[in-house]
Amino acid sequence: MTSVHFYHNAKDPLGLVCELVGNAHRGGRKAVILSPDTALAQQIDHRLWTANPGGFVPHVMSGSPLAAETPIIIGLAGETEWPHTDLLFNLAPELPAAYEHFRMLIEVVGPGEAERAPARTRWMHYKQQQFPLKAFDAERRMAL
Repeated sequence: MTSVHFYHNAKDPLGLVCELVGNAHRGGRKAVILSPDTALAQQIDHRLWTANPGGFVPHVMSGSPLAAETPIIIGLAGETEWPHTDLLFNLAPELPAAYEHFRMLIEVVGPGEAERAPARTRWMHYKQQQFPLKAFDAERRMAL
């Protein structure tokens, strides 16, 4: 069953995702990052190239012919086909499609009410579906 982790109050959601994805990659994990739109997907791509000057996080956009052999995929909300199903990072306000196929879903929520309101709806959905839930404060890096 998919484990769902919420990181609340992320002042820099893209920075947090890049950090968590980098840590996951160094640990041998594979990940999909969902963006609500192409502009944010391009920002994620740029941040992954520049986030850690001493480290490289191999990644491609979901439509790339190299997606099946690349550990980190950047895709758009609504996509349902992925070459691997280990970690799913969601930056979109809606429920990610096919999230139940992943081992873990990580929801990153910014500090504003515009981010928190849809996150509450997603939390309630996962809770009603009886997925294991954990909440973390992104700034203090501690469980809630």
